[in-house]
Amino acid sequence: MPAVTAAFLASLVEAVEALTIVLAVGTVRGWRPAGLGALAGLLLLALLVLILGPVLNAVPLHLLQFSIGTLLLLFGMRWLRKAILRSAGVIALHDEAKAFARTSGELRGVSGTKSDADRIALLTSFNAVVIEGIEVVFIVIAVGAGRGLILPASAGAAAACLLVAAIGFVVHQPLARVPENLLKFAVGVMLSAFGIFWLGEGLGVPWPGEDLAILALVGMLVCVSLGLVAISRKRPVVEPAQ
Repeated sequence: MPAVTAAFLASLVEAVEALTIVLAVGTVRGWRPAGLGALAGLLLLALLVLILGPVLNAVPLHLLQFSIGTLLLLFGMRWLRKAILRSAGVIALHDEAKAFARTSGELRGVSGTKSDADRIALLTSFNAVVIEGIEVVFIVIAVGAGRGLILPASAGAAAACLLVAAIGFVVHQPLARVPENLLKFAVGVMLSAFGIFWLGEGLGVPWPGEDLAILALVGMLVCVSLGLVAISRKRPVVEPAQ
């Protein structure tokens, strides 16, 4: 199911980035504040889905389709732009090992009592989960609202988070070998295709083949993106990793 796949892949990317910070917190300050902060962040994100999902289902269908299409297209093009530039070498690839080392160094430099340090560690873990997860929440809601797919999309996101958490628990180190840019490329293409389709639906565009038109949009976006990668490779690296 495309909605579940999009939610799963988007969550997989963000969960890997959040895991890096949570692991750094646990390694430097202990696993209790790291775990509590991460759990609190996940509960807040789940609450947002539960609140916003039913609210969107009450919005008129065409307005909902137009709004969701716009949201998905904005998210998708943002992810796709970064993936294209990283594939072309214009900006550096995201390095989880460096992010881990940077966060660990910041936490080791914290002064004060043990309770103060634990509080900062908990908040660091909480903020990492919420900041990385808030985008996933909107993606889950966007691909699921209007079609009764909130629960399947949420299940896809939860499965990705559990998978990353389980691997992180076993290896206790950043998942630096995950092909993050390839995942972002795939998610960017899928979200952009969904966004264009939903925008068309909201504007009353009669898509040939109905939902099958999404596959054609995916193919078009892949071809255009690969062409942009080839063109952009002629440019020097001008932006740092983000």
